[in-house]
Amino acid sequence: MNRKYELVYVVSPDATDAQVAELHTQVEQITQRLGGKIDKTDNWGRRKLAYEIGPHKEGTYVLETIDGGGELMKEIDRRLKVSDLVIRHLVVRIDEEQSVVDRTRTKRTEANRRRRVARGLPPDRQPGEGQRGEMEDDDRFDVGEVER
Repeated sequence: MNRKYELVYVVSPDATDAQVAELHTQVEQITQRLGGKIDKTDNWGRRKLAYEIGPHKEGTYVLETIDGGGELMKEIDRRLKVSDLVIRHLVVRIDEEQSVVDRTRTKRTEANRRRRVARGLPPDRQPGEGQRGEMEDDDRFDVGEVER
């Protein structure tokens, strides 16, 4: 079963751009070999660390969004632990958070529809309905403009 994960790793500031790219290539090869897919890679560049990690005060941050299984993430975790270039790394499963957000949004929408029907209104809001009168949602930001 494929799940969605975010992988963030901090590379030593002594590493060159070529070494960071090579590390990304290794992660990509492991992902492909174990049947996963990298959705997005975002190199945040060199940044100051929140706290010193050994002798390091800064590092290169890389964020990757990966679709894959637990075995894939275990293998990536194992490889990053033994890499001398990686100072820290973190793997977080994000598909569960998204499903919680979707469930909450669905419950809220259904509750709003039930309340509207109980009050004798149609289940969905109609154009021009609400506190702003006939304004649409897109027009609400034009209210503050002053004509001269």
